[in-house]
Amino acid sequence: MDTLEWAIIGRTILSYVVIVIIFRLMGKREIGELSIIDLVVFLMLAEIAVFSIEDPSSHLLHFIVPMVVLLIIQRVTAFLSLKFPKMRDFMEGKPSIIISRGKIDEHEMRKQRYSFSDLQQQLREKGAKSIQDVDFAILETSGELSVFEKKDTADGSSGYVTPLIVDGEIQQEALEKIDKSPSWLRGEMKRHGHPTLDTISYCTVDKNHHWYIDRKDER
Repeated sequence: MDTLEWAIIGRTILSYVVIVIIFRLMGKREIGELSIIDLVVFLMLAEIAVFSIEDPSSHLLHFIVPMVVLLIIQRVTAFLSLKFPKMRDFMEGKPSIIISRGKIDEHEMRKQRYSFSDLQQQLREKGAKSIQDVDFAILETSGELSVFEKKDTADGSSGYVTPLIVDGEIQQEALEKIDKSPSWLRGEMKRHGHPTLDTISYCTVDKNHHWYIDRKDER
């Protein structure tokens, strides 16, 4: 093999190693759970690697530097998304409730460009026999459908579990879904021994009023 072929082989191996390292630094997430930012970074990394291999005469820093910049962008965006929920909602979107208490939300389906064929297919994939057997169905930001059938679960929760507090922040839309107000939630938290909400990491309630409350940094 000539020098050019060896250069291509070397760049291919180096690109593989660099991309694997970057993926590891980006954190462990399943392919189906990738955010839009993650997906864009992955695609751009692949394109940069291809350009590097196709042009062996280019300096290695011309593709390593952009890859590192993309990693920094992804890490900074992930950090800001954790600190600012509104930014996370903007960058990654929110889960959409497609079926609520057995009723299909056609408006939300149209908003998400989600057809009845999509709904029926994903319900079948989740093992649901028919739509009338479903209590709640949530279209996740990854595109996966989470299905809660009309039966009690084994762990004591029943039906769809509503997240009311996430990282100390009241989930207003979730409260509206169960026809409750923030003052009602604060009263319930006081009744459960939590006078302030900013100490609560995660709080949910199911349709049978079974509560789950987790305090921040509690071990």
